[in-house]
Amino acid sequence: MSQSQKNRRRSQGLVVAGASVATIAAVAGLAWWGVSSLNGIDQDRGSPISEPEPAPGNPANPNKKDEQPKPPQQQTLQVYWLQATEQDFKLVASDMQVAATVETEQALEQALKQLLEGNGDGPETSTIPERTQLRSVSVRSDGIHVNLSEEFRFGGGSTSMVGRLGQVLYTATSHDSQARVWLEVEGEPLQYLGGEGVAVKQPMTRQYFQHNFSL
Repeated sequence: MSQSQKNRRRSQGLVVAGASVATIAAVAGLAWWGVSSLNGIDQDRGSPISEPEPAPGNPANPNKKDEQPKPPQQQTLQVYWLQATEQDFKLVASDMQVAATVETEQALEQALKQLLEGNGDGPETSTIPERTQLRSVSVRSDGIHVNLSEEFRFGGGSTSMVGRLGQVLYTATSHDSQARVWLEVEGEPLQYLGGEGVAVKQPMTRQYFQHNFSL
């Protein structure tokens, strides 16, 4: 074999070897790019997604609870007394606290019993006859029914009778000023105070009392 043929074969071998090296390098580069891409995808998939924090009171956050307003611990009623003026009397209210859990009927019973027990504080007084007792009080669909003992009917002049009528009426409606009141004595509808002294309308309201009586 001549020297020129040897050189040609050597050159061809170098070309083939170079091409092989280039191919291997290209394959290695593609493999590296593929692995890097996959790693990048895995890293992106593995990253936690940030979510907005739930607002306070949101049900999604069980640790946050809406603050509910507390119900009132007591309810206020008024017991009505009489206070002397230059000419006659006027009705004045004295607050009475009752537990909020007490039903309306029971609360009115407590207020009326306190009224019948005695006078108010200071200059306030009462024209309800002593020993007058509360037989019953009931809240019905047609109004408030108040049943008093026989002592309530008699004693005193017309001003005294009107005064005691107003005291019972206003105390019985302290929970609802628009309520109607049915007055009874020993279970019978009250028609007159003092025999035939003062006529009593059934039922009676504050509005009727204001328009038809004066103290």
